[in-house]
Amino acid sequence: MTAARFRDRWGVPHLRADDPLALASEQGRVTAYDRAWQIEVERHRAQGTSAAFLGADALGWDRFARQVRLDDTARRCHAALDPATAEWVAAYVAGVNEGLAAGAARAPEFAATGLTPGVWQPWTPLAVWLGHHILFAGFPGKLWREHVAQRLGADAVDLFATDGPAVAGSNGWLLAAERTGTGAALLAGDPHRFIEDPGVYQQIRLACPEYDVLGLAVPGVPGIAHFGHTGAVAWAITNAMADYQDVYAERLRRHGPVVQALGPDGWRPAHAHVETIEVAGAEPVEVEVVETARGPVIAGGPDDPTAISLRYPPRVRAALGFAALPELLRARSVADVDRALRHWVEPVNVVQAADTAGGLLHRVAGAVPVRHPENGRRVVPGWEAAHAWRGWYAPLPRAEVVGRAVMANERGLAEPLGVEFAPPHRAHRIAELLDAGADWTAERMTAVHTDTHLGSAGPLLGALAALTGLGPAASALRDRLLRWDRRMAADSTDAADFAILRAAVVRRLAAHPALAALAEPPAYPEVFAPWLALTPRVGYALEHLLGDARLPGLDVAALVGAAAEEVADTANGQVRWGDLHRLAPWRALPDPDAGPAPSLDGDHDCVLATSSVPGVTHWCARGPAARFVWDLARRQDSLWVVPLGASGVPGDPHHDDQSRAWLAGELLPVTTDWDQLTEERDER
Repeated sequence: MTAARFRDRWGVPHLRADDPLALASEQGRVTAYDRAWQIEVERHRAQGTSAAFLGADALGWDRFARQVRLDDTARRCHAALDPATAEWVAAYVAGVNEGLAAGAARAPEFAATGLTPGVWQPWTPLAVWLGHHILFAGFPGKLWREHVAQRLGADAVDLFATDGPAVAGSNGWLLAAERTGTGAALLAGDPHRFIEDPGVYQQIRLACPEYDVLGLAVPGVPGIAHFGHTGAVAWAITNAMADYQDVYAERLRRHGPVVQALGPDGWRPAHAHVETIEVAGAEPVEVEVVETARGPVIAGGPDDPTAISLRYPPRVRAALGFAALPELLRARSVADVDRALRHWVEPVNVVQAADTAGGLLHRVAGAVPVRHPENGRRVVPGWEAAHAWRGWYAPLPRAEVVGRAVMANERGLAEPLGVEFAPPHRAHRIAELLDAGADWTAERMTAVHTDTHLGSAGPLLGALAALTGLGPAASALRDRLLRWDRRMAADSTDAADFAILRAAVVRRLAAHPALAALAEPPAYPEVFAPWLALTPRVGYALEHLLGDARLPGLDVAALVGAAAEEVADTANGQVRWGDLHRLAPWRALPDPDAGPAPSLDGDHDCVLATSSVPGVTHWCARGPAARFVWDLARRQDSLWVVPLGASGVPGDPHHDDQSRAWLAGELLPVTTDWDQLTEERDER
């Protein structure tokens, strides 16, 4: 078996091999060469062994990974793979293992931490996938709702009914041929995730006699799962915001050496064992791993009055949906994509697809359990039979595409499957922009990707408009903001003034006596902290709290007026939004030599969703982890960009050479002509 590796001008790998197995091996090898540090960190995080070289800051995650049994679940899922898919994954793993030494030699982080590259196991790609997506559905939000219900009553839960500060999202839109200027469909979008260095998506092309596919891969995982273009068909996903993970209150006890859990049929033995987590610079930490009939225990234990277990589909079904990955690579039509998705389990996505014959697809894919409605909202008692799972939701929702389809995590196609969804602002704005134009082309899609209109500004501006009796500086602030075009542009001083006022309003709301009982978060593990802190929750629910979902005793006019007076001297039309709103990418190993943080356009509820946490920080950690447009008329006219670059190696010419284009809202050309690529010698 032979394989060849080529690069385009941006360092994107274009791989060609004699057959799919040789190609999968080459994908693993180039990923290890370009992203050795990144994928080894992800392997260790999935195993719960990252604190051994990253130190105590990683201990909270490692404890969670052990308790939720990520690695063991990956082993189960791998053991249940069909032989052909298992062989394909094994080829990828073999390539990773062949390429790790050369990749680690290029990555300075290995020497800085004393980490030696390890050996990937056959199930490691599945573990990496699980590590990326175990929190994707936001089950800790149920812990928050339980906290609110216990402190303020069940009626208060809906005060915060919006997507929280740690949920991944996306924009996606599909234009049928009659709406484009190319004679074929266009498919575009941008996945919103935490911006990481290296980036969470890997631009890549995979070609063999059976297929030739380009798209965005997840480093450490074979194939192109979420965003791909085969030439004949293209697909993309957004987060369906479905609810498919349940948290159960557990009553545990020790009966001699055995841990028991109370279930619907009485006390039953639970699995229990102790693991040791090594911590760089500190003593090892022991963690007890307990699993009941509902699922792994993720908070509390046998010595606590109550514990919390998690039930999630991959653990129950021993499946992630990896059998879909090689089928997607072979797809030639939307019918093929649709058929491949019969395997899909985790995460639950809204899929859009189009082919060169005019086929269009808009559907949900994944596994959603059927159970009591209360399971979707709160922590439910594991000892009550009413809260057991009762099969799987089928058929999953789908919709006909007439002209266009838009999905931006709002309460839309997937509504029957979820509880809380993103506000509709991004979806409405995308539809408005698309409907205002005609004869769309890939190049023109940047106007949609980079739109900065803030649809959620209305309630605060409405409250501001009603104010009277303000001092001169606060009155000037009010008048400026009422003339503002509601665009969160980096060079806008009005956008900065709005953000400063918004932060002050959020802080005052969070300090309101009606919310005092929520100020102290419940004693859950630290990995759940982003879902349980009060101020971020208020920040993301601000339009609800200023609108119909009022706090008892809240005088909105008085609170907004006091906030305006407080910040009037700071929000004085002199600071630009980009001076405040800067990019803070996550790095497993902080870089003390990192340059100045770049300014950003956009905001959480803009189409250009560069999310900060109002009331806490203006800095952005979550945003478009890639942007793309798939052109079904001519694949070579497709466009894409990522926040940094194709290489995960600091100092490599392609480590961050796409940053300027990403920051400017530009898209870069996709190269499909092999003659325009540079062949690269194998490092083996």
